[in-house]
Amino acid sequence: MSATIAATGAQPQAIVSGLRRLLALAMLALLAACAAVPRGAEGPPPVVTADPLDSLHRVALLLPMTGPDGDVGQSIANATALALADTKATNIRLITYDTAQGVAAATKRAVADGNKLILGPLRGENVTEAAAIARPAGIPIISFSNDIGIAGQNVFLLGHLPNQSIDRVVRHAKAKGFNRFAAVVSTSVYGQRAQANLVNSVRSAGGILVGVQESDGSPAAADAAARRLAQMGQIDAILIADSGRAAVVAVPALRRNGLRNAKILGTDLWNIDGSLASSSPIYGAWFASVSDTLYNQYATKYRARYSKAPLRLSSLGYDSVLLVVRVARDWRPGSKFPVTQLIDPQGFIGVDGAFRFMSNGLTERMLEVQEIQAGKFVTVDPAPTSFAK
Repeated sequence: MSATIAATGAQPQAIVSGLRRLLALAMLALLAACAAVPRGAEGPPPVVTADPLDSLHRVALLLPMTGPDGDVGQSIANATALALADTKATNIRLITYDTAQGVAAATKRAVADGNKLILGPLRGENVTEAAAIARPAGIPIISFSNDIGIAGQNVFLLGHLPNQSIDRVVRHAKAKGFNRFAAVVSTSVYGQRAQANLVNSVRSAGGILVGVQESDGSPAAADAAARRLAQMGQIDAILIADSGRAAVVAVPALRRNGLRNAKILGTDLWNIDGSLASSSPIYGAWFASVSDTLYNQYATKYRARYSKAPLRLSSLGYDSVLLVVRVARDWRPGSKFPVTQLIDPQGFIGVDGAFRFMSNGLTERMLEVQEIQAGKFVTVDPAPTSFAK
C-alpha cells in the first residue's frame, strides 16, 4: 500500500477507495515541486560550490534503536524509510539518532547537525528532555508519545490520545441505551488520566458514573476491584482502561462477581493487541480506535519489504513522514519548519485515517467503534466523515 498525506476536506471513505489515484497525483506534485536541472546544455557542467545538503530538508528521527524499546524504534524507523520510498521524496534528509544512548546527547547531535524538525522521541519523559534542548534552538518536535502533559510550545503529539477513545466509546454506548457506567483503571498515570476522562465523557454524554476501581492487572487486584463494583448497584457498561492483557484478567473477574450482563468497553490500547480476538470472555466488547483499513494495506507492504510484520505503533512513523513530505512543498530548505502549516482545521490523511493538530499540540482523530468477535475486530460504528467546526 502506498499512501500520501495532504490537507484536505475529502471524506475518509473516498480516500480509501481512491488511494492509488491520490498517490499518483501526489507523486506528480512532488516531482513538479522538485524539478530537475534541464539536460542537453552545451559546455562543461557548472562548478558546484554550495553544500549539496543545502537543497535538502534536514529532519531528525529520535528513537530507541537499542535497549528495551529497540524493537519499537526499529519498526517505526522502518516505516519512515518505507514512506520515503513510497513518496519518492528525494528532497528530505532523514537521519536517525539512537535515544537509548542518551536522549539529551542524541538531541544535541541532531541540533548540531542542522536539523530543522525532530520526529520523536517515543516516550513522554524523553520528549520533555529533548524539548529542553530543541526549543531554544527553535526546532519543533512531532512526537510519537500520547502523554498530553508534554504537549504545547512547539511540541506536537502524533500518538493516539486515550481521552478521545474513551469519549467515543462512551458516547456510542450511551446512544445504544447504556446509561450507568463504571470502570476498572490501571494504577499508572494512564489510569489516573483515564478516570478523569471518563468522568468528563459520561457527564457530557448524559450518563451516570456509578464508580471507578483501580487494579494493577493481577488476578487478585482484578478480583478485588470486581467485588467492590458489584456492590455499587446496577451497572450497564464497564470501561477497562488498561492494556489488552489486563482486560483478559479483568473481564472474567467481573463475570465471576455477578456483573454478567454489563457491556465491556475498552480504549485504543486494545487495537495493538490482536490476542484479544482469541479470548472468548472479551467477545462482544467495544472499543474506539483508528480505522485499520489503510493500516492493513500498509502492513502488507511492510511485510513484503522487511519480511516481518510491523508493530502497530509504526504507523505513526509512516504518517509523520507523509506529513513532512506534504509540508515540504512550501518549506524552503534551510529555513525554519513552518509550524503554522501543521494547524490546518481541515486536517490531514494518513495510514491511521484523518487527523488534525490543534494549537495546543494535541491531535484530534476520527475514530471508529470496533467490536471484538471470534478471531477478529469488526467495525460497528464507522468514523465520522468530517471534523467538527
